[in-house]
Amino acid sequence: MRAIPTNRIVYYSLLITGLITLANCTSTSETETVWAKKNKELIAKYNLKERELSGLPKTTVASNLEPAKVTGLDKLDSIELYRGVNAKLFWGSGTMISVLQLAPNAKIPEEVLPADRFVFVLDGSIDQLINGEFVTMVSKKREAPDGTHSGTPRIDFVYLEKGTKNAVAAGPSGAKLLEAYSLLRLDYPQKAGIKNLPSKIDDVETTQTPNVVANKVYDLYDIQLTTLAEDAHSRLVSGKNTQLSFISMDTNSTFPHHIHPEEQMMFVLRGGCNEILLDGQQAMKANDVVRIPSNMVHGAKIGDLGCDALDIFWPARADYLEKEKARMTAYHAIIPENAKLELVVDGKKTKPELTFTEGPKWMNGKVYFSNMYFDQNFNASPQKSSTVELDPNGSYRNITEGKMQTNGLYPYKNGNLIVCDMMGHRVVEMTTKGEVVKVIADKYEGKQIDGPNDVITDAKGGVYFTDPQFTIEAKKFQPGRAVYYASADGKMTRLTQPNEFAMPNGILLSPDGKTLYINNCYDDESWYPVKSDKDNFIWAYDVNADGTISNGRKFAKLFLVESVLDRKGKSSSADGMAIDKQGNIYVATYYGVQIFNNKGEFIGMINLPSFPVSLCFGDNDMKTLYIVSYSKVFKIRTNMEGFVQYL
Repeated sequence: MRAIPTNRIVYYSLLITGLITLANCTSTSETETVWAKKNKELIAKYNLKERELSGLPKTTVASNLEPAKVTGLDKLDSIELYRGVNAKLFWGSGTMISVLQLAPNAKIPEEVLPADRFVFVLDGSIDQLINGEFVTMVSKKREAPDGTHSGTPRIDFVYLEKGTKNAVAAGPSGAKLLEAYSLLRLDYPQKAGIKNLPSKIDDVETTQTPNVVANKVYDLYDIQLTTLAEDAHSRLVSGKNTQLSFISMDTNSTFPHHIHPEEQMMFVLRGGCNEILLDGQQAMKANDVVRIPSNMVHGAKIGDLGCDALDIFWPARADYLEKEKARMTAYHAIIPENAKLELVVDGKKTKPELTFTEGPKWMNGKVYFSNMYFDQNFNASPQKSSTVELDPNGSYRNITEGKMQTNGLYPYKNGNLIVCDMMGHRVVEMTTKGEVVKVIADKYEGKQIDGPNDVITDAKGGVYFTDPQFTIEAKKFQPGRAVYYASADGKMTRLTQPNEFAMPNGILLSPDGKTLYINNCYDDESWYPVKSDKDNFIWAYDVNADGTISNGRKFAKLFLVESVLDRKGKSSSADGMAIDKQGNIYVATYYGVQIFNNKGEFIGMINLPSFPVSLCFGDNDMKTLYIVSYSKVFKIRTNMEGFVQYL
C-alpha cells in the first residue's frame, strides 16, 4: 500500500469538507433563489412596485412557519407553559402569536413582560393584572335572537407594554386566549425546545403610535371597521411595532396579486379562501396559518362563506393607519368621540314590563314606541301588547294596551300619530291618548292588507308603509310581501311587486322627499318562504310626482353576522331606520346600528349589548339617537340633527 503524504491528506480533507459545505449552501441557496426568482417574475408580470423598509433589525430567530406554506394550528406542537396553561405558538420576524388554552382556575404567575403584549379573550373569562389590580375580562358568543331576547358578542382585549407586570387567572370555566407579542418573547420558544436563541432581540428603529391606550380594556366589537378594499373591512389594533388586522372579506370576492413591504402572517378565524401564494393557490380554512414574507406576491379568492381572519403585520402598516384615521374622522363627524351609549330604560326591571320594543318616534318632547308582545317563538298577542310614551328622563306609561299590536309609528297632523296596527291589518291615525280617529289604509284592491310594519309620511300628507306579512294568520290576504303608498286623498298604490322584496321592513324618505329607501330584513334562508334578489342591501328609488317610485338601485350593502354567513343566508335583520338632515342613514341590524352617508358609503357602527330593533332622533335639538332593543331603550348623542316630516 502506497503512503499518501500528510499535506495531501489535509488538502483532500479540506476539499471534501468544502464540497459538502458548498453542496449544503447551494441547496438552501437554490431554494431561496427559486423562490426569489419566481417572485421577481411575478412582480414584473403584474406590474407591481417593490418597496423596502429601512430601520428593521436583522432577524435572529428563524420562524417556525415556512414561507408561503399553509399549515394548520393542529399541526403545531402543544406546549405546557404553566400548569393547566397550554399554548400553540407561531412567529415571524417580529411578532409571536400564542393561542392559549387555560384550564378552569389555571394561573399565569406574575412576571415582568419582556415584550409588548396584546391579549384577547376568545372564550371564557380571566382576571388580568392591570396597574396592580386584577380586572375581569370576558368573551361572549352571539346569541341567536328569538321573540324575547338576543345577545351580541364581546371579545375583551388589553394592550400591555414591555416592562409592566402581568399575571392571569382563568375563570371557573377556563379560557381561550390569543396573545400577540412584539418583540418575540424568547422564553416561550425555549419551552418549545428551540435551541441557540439569542440573548436579546433588537426592535425597529422607528415605531408607530398605538391606536389603543395601554392598560385599558376594550371590547373588540367597539373598534370601528375600516374599509381596506371594496370587499374587505377590518378592526385594526396597532401597537408600536406590530399591527393586528381582524379582517372580514366578503363572500366570493377576489383580491388580486399584490405585495407590501411588511411581513404578514394570516390566521383564518372563520370561513375560508384559496390564498394566492406566488403562482399557486392553497386552500385555507379556520385555524390555518401562513407566513407571507416582505414583498411576496400574494392574493386571495374568498369562498362562499366569506372569510374572517387575523392578519398580523410586522412592522405596523402605515397605510392602514391612514385609512383608519380617515374612517374615524368620518365617524366622529357624526358620533362625537366622547359620546357613550346610555341605558334609558330596562323594561325587565320597570313597570309596565317591556318585551319587544319597536317603531320609536319623537314628538312634542316625548318618544313614542310600540311594546310588542312575543313569546320565544315569535307568537304574537295584541292582548299583551301596548303603545308607550317615554319621557327623556326614563319614566314611561302605556297610552294604549291590550287592543292592538302596533309596530311602526310616525308623527302626523294635530299632534297625532300614524300607527301600524300590524295584527289588525291596518294603518291608523291615533291620538296620544290611544284613541283611533281614522283608518288610513286597510285594504288594497278590495282585500285586507296583511301586517303593516313601518311607516312614513311625505310633505303632501301621503303615507308609505311596508307589509312583510309578518302576521298570525297562516293564509295571507295579499299575494305577497310589498310596499304601499296611500295618497292624501286615500288612493292606494302597491309600489313593489308581490315578493319583489323577501321581507321589506324599514322605510325612509330623504329630507328633500326625492328618494325613498327600503331595506330587506331576511333573504336566502332555508327556513324563510321567500327569496329575492334584494339580499342584504338598502334600496333607493326616485319618487315621482304622484308618489310612485322608479329607478330602483342598490344604495348600501349591510354587513352580515357570522352565523348568517355560515348558513349562506343574506339576512341582515335590517329593521327600523333613521335619517338626519344631511341624508346620513342609520339602520338597526343584527350587527348593530350601521351608519351610511348620503352616497351609501359605510361610515361606522354603534355596538350594543343586544341587537337593535329600531331607532329615532329626539331631544329638543334632535341630536340624540334613541335606540330600542327588546326590553331596553338606549340613547347616544350625535353631531347631526335628525329629520322627521312633521306636517
